[in-house]
Amino acid sequence: MLIIDIIKKIRYNLSADRIGPDIPFTHWKLYYQNQMLKLCKRKFKSFSDTAVFRPGAYAIGCSKIVIGERVVIRPQSMLFGDSVSSETTIIIEDDVMIGSGVHIYIHNHRFDRLDIPLIDQGYYADKPVVLKSGCWVGANAVILPGVTVGRNSVIGAGSVVTKSIPDGVVAGGNPAKILKTITDIK
Repeated sequence: MLIIDIIKKIRYNLSADRIGPDIPFTHWKLYYQNQMLKLCKRKFKSFSDTAVFRPGAYAIGCSKIVIGERVVIRPQSMLFGDSVSSETTIIIEDDVMIGSGVHIYIHNHRFDRLDIPLIDQGYYADKPVVLKSGCWVGANAVILPGVTVGRNSVIGAGSVVTKSIPDGVVAGGNPAKILKTITDIK
């Protein structure tokens, strides 16, 4: 029985639509640039040659996630893009900076019925998340379903982003609110 369980675990690890420390048969590849690129190009819907997925980060539903040029997914970050209804769930455009521990989710647990335990209520419908070019998401921020973070906008560390953020602003807090507009200084 133990050998059969080990074989099943190996097969799952090699075929799973996810990357992370909980998938040890592929996670080691994230420590080596060439192996990381091969793995990520195979797993993600799109993964740029200049992007980096660091060891310790997680992605679930990789085949529906797009990662652009010069994006680094840092340790302890979680991209939760698993979906049965959407073809593309998370889009991270070019030149996006993401701090460690950032979590991005495309759906949430249902909680609208009192007669059924929360664990049995399932999920609300998927809503894609888009991080536009040049934005910066600070460490430990949480991006919730349906959010778009605008071009060159900044999300403060530890913020919980529940609504879309326009281009060129600094937003922070829980829930995140616009704190100021970024202006060109010459």
